[in-house]
Amino acid sequence: MKYGDFLVTPGEIFFEDYPDFKPNLTPRQIFLLGSFGGTYWRPIFSTVSGEDLRNQHLEFECWWDGIPGNHLTSIDYYKSINRYRVKSGTDLELWESKGWIHEQDPYGWVQWYCRFFAGRRSEDDARQVTRWKSFTGFNGRFRRQLITRILEKESNFDDESISPVIRQSLQHWAYQLTETDFENDVLSRVRKNFG
Repeated sequence: MKYGDFLVTPGEIFFEDYPDFKPNLTPRQIFLLGSFGGTYWRPIFSTVSGEDLRNQHLEFECWWDGIPGNHLTSIDYYKSINRYRVKSGTDLELWESKGWIHEQDPYGWVQWYCRFFAGRRSEDDARQVTRWKSFTGFNGRFRRQLITRILEKESNFDDESISPVIRQSLQHWAYQLTETDFENDVLSRVRKNFG
């Protein structure tokens, strides 16, 4: 199904202008599946913009229909809201101290992704796509770690008992491991070892 400058297919979202950026969850799905303990869009003081911010999620209000408010703007973190029922991620202060947050998107990567998904393009796109790729792209460290752990346990790609924290973190980055991605990674490892 084609929407504007991107194509949604089962297991992948394809952006024509960034063909190597292939998340497989929309912004709505990130929150519908339960992410960030419900706190992502909570009121914050942004040190990068110097502003008190709240209700930033309303920019995308039509996406949140049917998602409870406490899954979006909660002050308190509830791991029971998260898809994998674990606490995952670090806090905004750390993100800001590492220089990962830029003023145009003071809430971070997911805010950038929402705006990118909605059609905005900016000078920060290449950096954010690179961050996504290093985390969850084909050679992304967390995606590779999850697959390695599945192989070590001789289990299946969808065995949720294996690395729920990594799975939750990947979900925050608009990605869930698919059977096709798992098989492609395993095939790549076999080729590398026996190539």
